[in-house]
Amino acid sequence: MRGGLLIFFCASLAAAAVPGKIDFARDIQPLFSARCYGCHGPQQQMSGLRLDVKDAAIRGGYSGPLFKSGDGGNSTLIHRISGDKGFAAMPPVGPRLAGDEIALLRAWIDQGANWPDTGTAAAASRTSSHWAFQAIAHPAIPQVADASWVRNPVDAFIRARLEREKIAPAPEASRNTLLRRVSLDLTGLPPTPAEMDAFLTDKRPDAYERQVDRLLGSQHFAEKWARQWLDLARYADSDGYEKDWVRPWAWRYRQWVIEAIDRDMPFDQFTIAQIAGDLLPNSTPEQKIATGFHRNTLTNREGGIDNAQFRFENTVDRASTVGSVWLGLTVGCAQCHDHKFDPISQKDFYQTFAFFDNVEEVDIDAPLPGELGPWLRARDEYRKKRSELLAEYHVPELQAEWEKRLRETSANPGKWLDWDLAWDCVKKLTEGGDGAGILLKNERTAREQDILTDHFIRNYHFAVGPNRYDEIKFKELDEKLTVLKTTYPQLSQAMVLAESAPRTTYLRVRGDYKNPGIEVQPAALSVLPQLGTTKSRPTRLDLARWLVTPENPLTARVAVNRIWQELFGQGIVASSEDFGTRGDKPSHPELLDWLAGQFRENGWSRKQIIRTIVTSATYRQSSKARPELENSDASNTLLARQARLRLTAEGIRDSSLAVSGLLSTEIGGKSIRPPQPNGVMEMGYGKKGGAQWDESKGADRYRRGLYIQFLRSTPYPQLVNFDAPKSNVSLCRRERSNTSLQALNLLNDPVFVEAAQALAYRIATESSDPLKYAFHLTLGRDPNAREIKSMSTYLEKHDWTGLSSILLNLDEFITRE
Repeated sequence: MRGGLLIFFCASLAAAAVPGKIDFARDIQPLFSARCYGCHGPQQQMSGLRLDVKDAAIRGGYSGPLFKSGDGGNSTLIHRISGDKGFAAMPPVGPRLAGDEIALLRAWIDQGANWPDTGTAAAASRTSSHWAFQAIAHPAIPQVADASWVRNPVDAFIRARLEREKIAPAPEASRNTLLRRVSLDLTGLPPTPAEMDAFLTDKRPDAYERQVDRLLGSQHFAEKWARQWLDLARYADSDGYEKDWVRPWAWRYRQWVIEAIDRDMPFDQFTIAQIAGDLLPNSTPEQKIATGFHRNTLTNREGGIDNAQFRFENTVDRASTVGSVWLGLTVGCAQCHDHKFDPISQKDFYQTFAFFDNVEEVDIDAPLPGELGPWLRARDEYRKKRSELLAEYHVPELQAEWEKRLRETSANPGKWLDWDLAWDCVKKLTEGGDGAGILLKNERTAREQDILTDHFIRNYHFAVGPNRYDEIKFKELDEKLTVLKTTYPQLSQAMVLAESAPRTTYLRVRGDYKNPGIEVQPAALSVLPQLGTTKSRPTRLDLARWLVTPENPLTARVAVNRIWQELFGQGIVASSEDFGTRGDKPSHPELLDWLAGQFRENGWSRKQIIRTIVTSATYRQSSKARPELENSDASNTLLARQARLRLTAEGIRDSSLAVSGLLSTEIGGKSIRPPQPNGVMEMGYGKKGGAQWDESKGADRYRRGLYIQFLRSTPYPQLVNFDAPKSNVSLCRRERSNTSLQALNLLNDPVFVEAAQALAYRIATESSDPLKYAFHLTLGRDPNAREIKSMSTYLEKHDWTGLSSILLNLDEFITRE
């Protein structure tokens, strides 16, 4: 059977002769006994075929006569279990059916292969005792022997575990360290000398809490925490694959994330908007922009590819990403077969896949504040001049003929090879990854018309050849249109999802997009509480709301665990990408549930749960290593101290620019291109495809690392040297490596050379005690006597720029204590 079906009949009938009238329930169903196997697990084999239920068997996508009524001898089922007619015998291992059992099946088929008409497949509900699938508990706050150490319930859970292990917590970190730590954790930037002085001189008992509230209210908080979310969203500014086209409007989704986090959008709303903002009643442009989360999939524009395949791959990615980001499960492992370890069937995967199977990729106008007025005033004049240019070069009449020929080509593939190429280019090179629909529409929007016309002007040579293309001067026209567009104000755009006509979704046998199995409907994972909707076909909006429903135990746990991971370097569940049976168990399960409950019950506020954690005594501990715990808790799982964490790639760059005075603090906007080594773009498709790295000018050159244009085939070297993700798939936690290339990067990269020069200028001009000021700027503390002597000796032979470079390369500078 297709998909390598292995049918294992566990029941054995002892009938010596075929009865006269065969009863399905009595005689046949025990043979099937709901034990159809593929790779793993009962009832769910790779094509989804079940033989114990009539509807499931008929829908099984079987090629050939599975049951040929009245001719049991020619039934493919009989050939399979007998191993005749050239078929491989099933099952390939283990005991096979006896001759009298095969005769019974053959007779049943000859009698009409009758099932009861009421037979339907039961809901494939599953249960699991695994901790992650259980309801979130409401644990009592533990009582501890030393209650004076406890600042909030977080500490009670941590201290109770430490007391059981007979371990004392570390002392509180110094005030200098505390402010530098919490500033870097909440905003990604070090404190200024003025901020440090204000904190050190503030003797109020809530001085630290006041600093926390100040940092939570900073717009830079959103920039820091947006970066973590963009890792999960696999954000990048280009398509990926060979051509790796730049996505000029990808940043509009990033902008939405920053603004949502800045206003502390409740996480449940944050979730719903990104999965199904376009389906909300009277959805706003901002809610639609949020669905850009699912436009961060890769787009393959190579010639000769099968668009259907890459549409399938993108849908697989969307389903898998929902599983990892919100559920903390490796759902994507069930694309080809039942999950080997977790209670996630292949059917479960494709039921999640079905939520995204009918989405359409579209781009919309998404103006920023201040854009709409100038655009409206200039629109008519711009459209008039554009039309004049098109008329001058005879575009309307040439395009009409081109469209006509392409429609004929689409109906007669292989008849005209040059036009086949032109048709393929329309499908590959227009916005959204498959622009064929634009060409075939009877009516187009103005935006769609512009897309098709611009494509025609740039790519007409594929149909008519280079000589004719040069003759009509379309390259000249393209350049004029580009200049015209940059002369007049334009609206920002956004890459979003929209709902298209419903599609029939099938499980794919062995994950092969060309090999459909049974039909599936959108549904939640069977091991979790179900959607609770009576709709015949639930939508993405139902999925989004289900993710944050109180009955779903995973989303809140997964979210607070990643927040904890950001503040301690490791989650309560260390494998933050995998809450399944192969993942790590929570080190403090009651604390995890308490945090998850607080998160949900307090309006899903990101800022509130972060405030709770960073004001705890646990967070405020010193990070100094404790040799006495090297054998009992080397990985600091019990949190008897804080963690020392090397800053992220963006954090290192941002900190260097901040202390040097070069950092531009503009929030949001387009991606920027700071200096990078020569030759990087030539390593990818860039030069051939026209993508250039034109360095940003002025203040843009010194904006935060969050805004650096990230091209998947040629990523910005400093970011990848310090472990920024490749952005091909969702990343739940970054690695922290330590390489010699990183040191060379910090010493020689133009950004860090300029930072050292600017820092030297500040040190020399802003203070009468330059050495002390240098330490205040970079490390947030006074130098000790040994450091003053060492630096003074260095300055006798070298300049302030060299000393500044040393400070920017110190482990203490690139590390959050």
